[in-house]
Amino acid sequence: MQKALNALDWTHLKTFLAVAEAGSLTGAARRLGQSQPTVGRHIKAMETALGVELFVRDLTGFTLTETGATLLEPAHEMALAAARLAQLAAGQDISPSGTVRITASVVVSNYVLPPVIARLRKAEPNIEIELYPSDATENLVFREADIAIRMYRPTQLDTVVKHLADQQIALYAATSLLDEFGQPESLDALSEMPFVGFDKSDMIIQAMRGMGLQVDRGFFGVRCDDQATYWQLVCAGCGVGAMQRRIGDRTPGVSRLIFQPDLPPLPMWLAAPEALRRNARIRRIWDLLVAELGRLGE
Repeated sequence: MQKALNALDWTHLKTFLAVAEAGSLTGAARRLGQSQPTVGRHIKAMETALGVELFVRDLTGFTLTETGATLLEPAHEMALAAARLAQLAAGQDISPSGTVRITASVVVSNYVLPPVIARLRKAEPNIEIELYPSDATENLVFREADIAIRMYRPTQLDTVVKHLADQQIALYAATSLLDEFGQPESLDALSEMPFVGFDKSDMIIQAMRGMGLQVDRGFFGVRCDDQATYWQLVCAGCGVGAMQRRIGDRTPGVSRLIFQPDLPPLPMWLAAPEALRRNARIRRIWDLLVAELGRLGE
């Protein structure tokens, strides 16, 4: 086993971790930016090198075998050590050119960042920007992103964070929906209107219960977890929905409801691994994002 471990391909180890966390070849391929057959070959090659079966394959996906589960923690520790080594090396790069990878929520990526990135590129044409829209918590330690824009305070160790702004939230409805139902003037009237909700997430359910509306999943006639699509459903007249006021107030064909329950603001934070703050291009993009996104709270 020790000889096999010494000969183990590091790329295969990263693939093993991705499949273990995603539970499928498809999910791992999406995360790694590789094809599904390539991910499958990596897993097969690793199993051959170690002489063990790492996963049980069935119709629901890939589940770790007992041996695979035993290897998961040391594999994760190896990946963490390698990522930190890469961060330290990348942190010494003094060149203000190259690529910076940014991750942000789907909504922020679609409706806030495009003009910001256009200005970043104009200011720094030698720095290439990769934008990864995702509502998942991308791991900065493993370099899935150099900079993350979060709608909550990051708590990951060895990470630099900065609060940028607080985004006000409001309820909106399409003009066509308001023509049919009218503007609600009370919580009871609001509860009689159709709503767009999330599918698997209970975030909206909990928020509405906090407002005093005891709703369940069946209350929402239309449901979608992709928040950019969710907003398009609201704009199309499928129901009332919440959105950042900076986005909602500038969207044609929708209006902010006159009656507004008390909705807490949505904070916006910037995060990057500590080691990468010494990287010239990442530090430059960080500073530009602080300036650009900090204005959103004005």
